[in-house]
Amino acid sequence: MKSKTLTYLVLGAVLAVGFQPTFASAADTTTAKATATTAVADRNPKNLEQTGTFKAGPGIAVVSTDAGKLQGYVQDDIYNYRGVQYAEAKERFKPATPVEHWDGIKMAVNNGPISPQPKGGFLDDWGQPGREFKEDNNAQNLNIWTPGINDNQKRPVMVWIHGGGFSNGSSLENASYDGQNLAKEGDVVVVSVNHRLNGVGYLDLSAYGDQYKESGNVGIHDLVDSLKWIKTNIANFGGDPNNVTIFGESGGGAKVLALMTTPEAKGLFQKGIVESGATETMGVYFNTKPFAKRVAVLTLEKLNIAPDEVDKIQSVPMDQFQKVSNEALEQAGIEFGIKRPLDGQPGGSWEPVVDGNFMPTDPVLDNGFAEAGKDVSLLIGSNRTEWTNFQDILNIEKTQYDNVNTWSDAEIDAKLKEKYGDKADAVVTEFLKAYPNKKKGDALYIDTMIRNPMRKIMTHKADQNGAPVYAYVFTYDAPVMNGVYMSYHTSEIPFVFHNVDLVAGSYGGSQDAYDLQDVMASAWVNFARTGDPNGDKVPAWSTYTDDNKSTMVFDTTSGERVDYDAELQELISQ
Repeated sequence: MKSKTLTYLVLGAVLAVGFQPTFASAADTTTAKATATTAVADRNPKNLEQTGTFKAGPGIAVVSTDAGKLQGYVQDDIYNYRGVQYAEAKERFKPATPVEHWDGIKMAVNNGPISPQPKGGFLDDWGQPGREFKEDNNAQNLNIWTPGINDNQKRPVMVWIHGGGFSNGSSLENASYDGQNLAKEGDVVVVSVNHRLNGVGYLDLSAYGDQYKESGNVGIHDLVDSLKWIKTNIANFGGDPNNVTIFGESGGGAKVLALMTTPEAKGLFQKGIVESGATETMGVYFNTKPFAKRVAVLTLEKLNIAPDEVDKIQSVPMDQFQKVSNEALEQAGIEFGIKRPLDGQPGGSWEPVVDGNFMPTDPVLDNGFAEAGKDVSLLIGSNRTEWTNFQDILNIEKTQYDNVNTWSDAEIDAKLKEKYGDKADAVVTEFLKAYPNKKKGDALYIDTMIRNPMRKIMTHKADQNGAPVYAYVFTYDAPVMNGVYMSYHTSEIPFVFHNVDLVAGSYGGSQDAYDLQDVMASAWVNFARTGDPNGDKVPAWSTYTDDNKSTMVFDTTSGERVDYDAELQELISQ
């Protein structure tokens, strides 16, 4: 039986922009190649004239990498490469190895496989079909969008790391992750990365032999390998290998924090962006060694594999491994009294393992931030409502007629009293101070689960007196479906990618939405280019320090606020 933890993590992965079904089941072949075809001989190209917006054929979009040549395609003047293999995982639970060299030209026009994972269950979104991908342990592949190749332009490189906790998701799971518009609007190189997840990426078998020494963190090892590939090859794709920004949302943001913590990634990127990337038990802190060891013990017991026969786990059918390892994770979480991020009930989550070596510490320390991240500039923030309106969204057929925008004043007062008790009036007062453009009823939807851990991270990072920190909160409420969506978890993503047009069903395609995406995409690109989000289209934005706690609030009218919601958060958290 699927645990609540995994159900919530699947929901988190697919909640982005319209609740599309994200995952498809497939056999785990472990040695399948991520590239779409075998290389063909490199010949002198002869092409028919192509005058349209889509160009593909001999000699078009051909780039050299350290392992061989790749051929992509050009769409609306942006070069596209899909399913580019950056490493190869020949066995489960072990770090991947470099890609073997090939002769000729390999096609890079099809999406690569994704990590094995539990399956999502949402229906299509506003006529957009759900996306399905092959699943494989050998899922070390990436996608690239770039305005130019072989041109020595040294564009900023923006590496997107998908969400879904550390359990689910993929680099192209929904339309909002497409890097085409961001690359074109910002003149940047956009990369998105697939990597191992859940027990495939974080089951710690290190107690059973040196061959599994790194098994508890091979998911992060994959991401490090992708950054090494980018460092070596991205110049030929028009990017600057010394100006790399990693950015991610939810679990992707937590992966950014993990990469800022491991010394293995030091120097492979210069800036990080964390969007809604932490709860108190995921992102701020990761799994301990004793907990991870217990998960492994239970997994082997449930699979009837003796410790001295651990290699048998290599051939366990993937569906069986997923089921059993998730049961073990749940049981260990209950034994250790670990609370799940979303529902607060006992139960574990797949996360990196703090092993004192590859992952030397948690991202947040008692008196600071991970040392490896000291020189990495950080842009960090969350959304106003996050998960607080999740049930309303799930029941949208009903709630479109029955929500905060339809309730009477008396109904709103009653609900505020029910939620906050004697603090209701004080909460409303502080809420309207913090958000003067919102309504009293909106005080029913105030995120603390993500906002407070994010405040902790930005404060500890700023106190480190290293590279600068910029903080934000996204508060835009779309009018679609009578305003039920609000600023839900993942809702900022299409604005960052300049992809509001691709997900109009969630945002309505209003001028307000278009204007906001111009502001946010510009801020993200500015930060990637220079380490400072300020510039054209972006209101003045100061660094976050312990003294001023400056925060950019993104909405129909965006602007900087100073320590604007501290009293509200403290009041609600009492």
